[in-house]
Amino acid sequence: MKTVTILLHIYGNRERAIHSAETLLQNDLNGLEVSFSVTEDKNGWTHLELSGEDEEFAVNLLVKKYGQPAKKAETDKSYRGYVKSVEDDGIIVNIGTHVRIGPEELKSLGTGTVKQKASRFSIIPHLPVSIKIIQKNSSTGLASPTKEQEDVWWTWKKSISDRVIVNSVTRSQLKAAIKKTGHERDIYGIERIGLMEHAVVCRENTDGPGIVSEIGPLLDADIGVIIGSGTAR
Repeated sequence: MKTVTILLHIYGNRERAIHSAETLLQNDLNGLEVSFSVTEDKNGWTHLELSGEDEEFAVNLLVKKYGQPAKKAETDKSYRGYVKSVEDDGIIVNIGTHVRIGPEELKSLGTGTVKQKASRFSIIPHLPVSIKIIQKNSSTGLASPTKEQEDVWWTWKKSISDRVIVNSVTRSQLKAAIKKTGHERDIYGIERIGLMEHAVVCRENTDGPGIVSEIGPLLDADIGVIIGSGTAR
């Protein structure tokens, strides 16, 4: 038997989150001779027990795909993590330990305060992000978004379509809210960006904030919207 803790965050409705993790990981491990069980560790990360002929291969596959919670932040090293909060002096990211993306490290996102930039790019709690540590100290390490992460944010922003970022709910909960409000025809689909994190891709002439106002009351979720700046409006 092998055990491993991976960087998938269990939060919100934990029963639903663990069920979603089981479904997601079953797809990842489809075709392998391995069985597994999912729980959460004391910090809310996904913990697995695996057994079977391919257990070691399965562990390596999952660690490569999702990463593991970091015990400490090492300078010049890149990490995956989740936005914990957006503060006046920076964005706090949980990579297993907490690090901060300061105002200077957000210059590539244009003008404005930290909170204005976060709102513009829908950088909201629980959003998965990739960061690089540029300085560590005794409290919270200082980080910057990776070039790849900045490219993702700008790709969303420059799209001809709005995107609604919805975190803290399962895909089935989100789909049910969209269906109930009759907005299925107004979107292209739902992109999975994490276990409980999703991007609703609107059609060119669909108003993202309008979608938020309709589905928001039906979901206990963290929701943001990116207004596409493309020219097809």
